[in-house]
Amino acid sequence: MPSFPLKVTRLAFAQLEKLSPGVAGRIAFELFCRTPSRKPKGAKARQVFFVGRNRLRQATLVRLALSRGMAAAHHLPAEGKADRRRILVVHGWGSRAEYLSDLAWGLRQTGADVIVLDLPGHGASSGRRLDLKIAAEAIVAAERHFGRFDGVVGHSFGGAAVMMAAGGVFSDLQTLNATRIALIGSPSSMGEVFNGFASMVGLGRSSVGAMRSRAVEIAGARVEDLDGVSVARRIDWPLLVVHAEDDKEVNVGHAQRYIGVSPHVRHLWANGHGHRRIVSAPEVIAAVASFLTGAELSGQSGERRVS
Repeated sequence: MPSFPLKVTRLAFAQLEKLSPGVAGRIAFELFCRTPSRKPKGAKARQVFFVGRNRLRQATLVRLALSRGMAAAHHLPAEGKADRRRILVVHGWGSRAEYLSDLAWGLRQTGADVIVLDLPGHGASSGRRLDLKIAAEAIVAAERHFGRFDGVVGHSFGGAAVMMAAGGVFSDLQTLNATRIALIGSPSSMGEVFNGFASMVGLGRSSVGAMRSRAVEIAGARVEDLDGVSVARRIDWPLLVVHAEDDKEVNVGHAQRYIGVSPHVRHLWANGHGHRRIVSAPEVIAAVASFLTGAELSGQSGERRVS
């Protein structure tokens, strides 16, 4: 059953749409890009946050200048003798670096430098707004500062942003040049995400058209072009797609779309871990770390299951 705030939002858009579908669509796009509160929600989230915050005290905070605002990068240098590999970790919508500390620590133990990025509107970064283009800009800004990454991990929205950066979807941005990518619980079709949001707030066809037009103005790319599968087919890099078939936030169909795209694509089905716990699951961290160090997953058609 829809929450009361959602009911109010749907009613407001229904009334505004009668007056001006164009205005309704533009406002809907800004609402779509509005980032949530940075504070942990609930006791479990607070516990994970405080553990992550203590760990990140060992990191060096680097502020990356963007066209709008600043993105914060937490640099965790390798312990002991490093092999000079660099790995970038990018969180999802409504998350931040602290929530990915288990993953960052596991990757660091492979002997690599690990950089955990706070996307704009999240964590220690500036702003209250985020879209795929500014997220991709933050990712390539991290590469420009730290040097080429040997591997990049993106969770949820962060994974979609990584794919857009790697695919050079935004013509006025540099292209990410990492050699391997791991996606965890990530949407592959932002068009589907876009349509789902429009449906949730009750936009009519004209307003959806205006919302899409505004997205093109901001990003310089059509919503249909924001597709990870198309990027994966074009760049043909080693790609690990990790997803839980019981993920209730990003439907498993997003991961299934990558099946058969390339012999370089591997799938890991981490069932039972949902959308958020998956980034802290030891077996997922081990698989991602192994993949980013050059190992391949065993299994028929490049698929394997852990639970």
